[in-house]
Amino acid sequence: MALNPHVAALTDRIRQRSHVSRNAYLAQIREAASATPHRCLVSCANLAHSFAASGADKAALREGRQPNIGIVTAYNDMLSAHQPLEAYPAWIRQAARAAGATAQVAGGVPAMCDGITQGQPGMELSLFSRDVIAMSTAVALSHSVFDAALCLGVCDKIVPGLLIGALQFGHLPVLFVPGGPMVTGISNEEKARVRQRAAAGEADRAELLESEAKAYSAPGTCTFYGTANSNQMLMEIMGLHLPGTAFVPAGSPLREALTRRSAARAVELVAGGSEYTPLGLVIDERAIVNGMVGLLATGGSTNHTLHLVAIARAAGIHIDWSDFDTLSAQVPLLARVYPNGEADVNAFHKAGGMGFLIRELLNAGLLHDDVLTVAGPGLRPYTQAPELEPKTKALVWREAPAQSRDEEILRPFLRPFSHNGGLRLLTGNLGRSVIKVSSVKPEYRHILAQARVFDSQEALQAAYQAGSLNRNVVVVVRFQGPRANGMPELHQLTPPLANLLDRGYRVALITDGRMSGASGKVPAAIHASPEALAGGPLAKIQDGDLIELDAERGTLEVRVDPAEWALRPLAQPPSTGHDRGLGRELFGLFRAHATTAEAGATSFGPSFDRTLP
Repeated sequence: MALNPHVAALTDRIRQRSHVSRNAYLAQIREAASATPHRCLVSCANLAHSFAASGADKAALREGRQPNIGIVTAYNDMLSAHQPLEAYPAWIRQAARAAGATAQVAGGVPAMCDGITQGQPGMELSLFSRDVIAMSTAVALSHSVFDAALCLGVCDKIVPGLLIGALQFGHLPVLFVPGGPMVTGISNEEKARVRQRAAAGEADRAELLESEAKAYSAPGTCTFYGTANSNQMLMEIMGLHLPGTAFVPAGSPLREALTRRSAARAVELVAGGSEYTPLGLVIDERAIVNGMVGLLATGGSTNHTLHLVAIARAAGIHIDWSDFDTLSAQVPLLARVYPNGEADVNAFHKAGGMGFLIRELLNAGLLHDDVLTVAGPGLRPYTQAPELEPKTKALVWREAPAQSRDEEILRPFLRPFSHNGGLRLLTGNLGRSVIKVSSVKPEYRHILAQARVFDSQEALQAAYQAGSLNRNVVVVVRFQGPRANGMPELHQLTPPLANLLDRGYRVALITDGRMSGASGKVPAAIHASPEALAGGPLAKIQDGDLIELDAERGTLEVRVDPAEWALRPLAQPPSTGHDRGLGRELFGLFRAHATTAEAGATSFGPSFDRTLP
């Protein structure tokens, strides 16, 4: 199928826009490939340190004739998604030995859980943990004793951070190895209903905790389609997983077989072999566009309007929210997974999963097929799904089902849930923001109502409890951007705002903070840029201002006389102590140097963009 002309044109624009920075990045990885000595050519002291504790692999590492695979892991046993990673290094070492190689854990990266820190001060470290993870990945790989790397991680900031860090070593082959989803618990609909009842004071803490424990009940990734599972979709559609790896259940024999095969595949991709596949050539403009298409086709997490931008820039590629909006007009919504529907990712996987989705998008000309992946040239191998032969238990790949097994969850290109993608750009005199329309009913996508302004989510919740929001209202929660307090997710606002909607009021949210993949049914203009602390227009809004949000037209406007608006002073940020406690003191440098949300909210400085050759 010929590539969709709009997709082709956008890719060309991105390529031209990124010409200088991309060439600078490619020059950097070429230099690294030629300048980095083989590990056995470093000093004897350096080399001896690298294998001193390697036991059975010590002789092989000393001789240096075999490839050595570095493992960067986000393992901890507090996070359900990362607990399964505990067993992976042993499997990987065994598989590497069988393939004539060695493997070592190069380093660990932090892995915090937004589900644990939601509404807590620690949430203000969440977004910047991505940059810490990127730096930790760079530290792990900086020893220059690895021929390839395996990145073990799953959740929200972990995968983007691992990839941003690994891209600084783009001369190495890198595979991502996920943990897989947990078994399905109670339905997402039931979970959301109890949360809304608790917000309304109709369910006590014991009932709410029992509901949450039934929803998150086992090792593995949370099964709703939030940022963690959007990460897995992206790694697959961008060619960094083995095909079909994303949503194989945690703890299954197939998951172990795929982990072992990932190690063996890394050995096949090292420099000097016929399949040398450096990460920096896998992640190019085409792969980034494929990632955006996948995000739109599945209604994925809005967090990736930050993370994909930052990932692209790590590879010298410049994208912005206009690119997402352009693609949204061309990419149909083919999946409905909670919060865009009632099903979870396990049901999506059973309905045909990534193999079916990628084949539909390829056949429609919406994905670049001429890409380099860890499975080899071209994206077609990703239309297959892995399985174990019943008798031999050998790992094989077969074509994904020709038809969806459940069209309430996953549909073909010719019968989409919507002819437009799941994300839209909003512009107007309130700056630029994004909205996830795939989870908002069409009748709620336009609102004209007076503003009620809050400088914290706690103040909004207090107003809700007092009953002062029982009307048509556009709620503004400002000073939540990256420079203000680290841009926390504001999930705790979803239940009260959803309750207002259920009572028949017209409701919308505008914020310079985040809502992520669990943003839900209330129309939410998020990531407002520039943020209030940086003089953005949200700092001028006052209670009672008339605001119009129109997600269909892509506009967000405050109806105030332009002369009055120009003279309005900026509100001063609250003194909330966001810079103290729970380690927030250590992140002052991140807050001070954070770029805008549309530039990825990174804190790495100008050199990260590689704007000079």
